[in-house]
Formats: sequence, structure tokens, C-alpha cells
Amino acid sequence: MALWQGKSKRKPTGGRLTLSRKKRRFEIGKEPVSTFVGIEKRQVSRVRGGNVKVRMLKAQFANVVDPANNKAQKAKIITVKENSANPNYVQRNIITKGAVIQTELGPALVTSRPGQDGAINAILVKE
Repeated sequence: MALWQGKSKRKPTGGRLTLSRKKRRFEIGKEPVSTFVGIEKRQVSRVRGGNVKVRMLKAQFANVVDPANNKAQKAKIITVKENSANPNYVQRNIITKGAVIQTELGPALVTSRPGQDGAINAILVKE
């Protein structure tokens, strides 16, 4: 089911609004994507202006930057250690921006939005 991001049928005071037109395709939204740890899987969708948005459904690797020497490396994701967005996401291995993931190089903080960008970028953190 699509989400509709058009105008409400009610005023802020609670009164009824008479809409001048019906729903339009450009007003629909999409459900948020949960990125899981697993074999890479992406979903490509056409967005406004003919542009393309890549949504990451499953991820196996992350682009990890080491702040000590400012070098980026591709590292395998082992598990999700903590996620401040929702504690339940740790048990389900869901990656969002701000999550701490365990990689081969050590724990890393996710700085990108995998459901929007189609990639996972992270910065190594000290334990």
C-alpha cells in the first residue's frame, strides 16, 4: 500500500477542507526500507524528475574510514552491536544511520542512510 503525502482533509482547527483535486502520482510516498545484514540486495526505484534512488535491502560490506590515518577500506559486516533508533533493531540486525556495526576492522558508526543511498559508509570508533 502506498503512502499519500498530499494535503490533509482537515484544517489545523479541525474544520473540513474542500480539496480542489484528487490524489496525484507525485504525491505518493514509499514505506521506509529496513537494511539487513546478508548477501547484497538492492532495489532501484524511479523518483521525481526521472532520477533513480537505490534502496539497500541487504548489505554484506561497508566502506569504513579509519580516522587515525584517514584511509577508507571495504570491510565485511559481522553484526549490529547497537542501534539508538530502536533497540529491537540489534536483535533483527537492521542497519540505520547512527547504528554501531561490528566489522572485520572493529566497531564502526554508520554515517550514511542505507535505505536512501544504497551504500553503507562508516567511521571506526574506539572501544
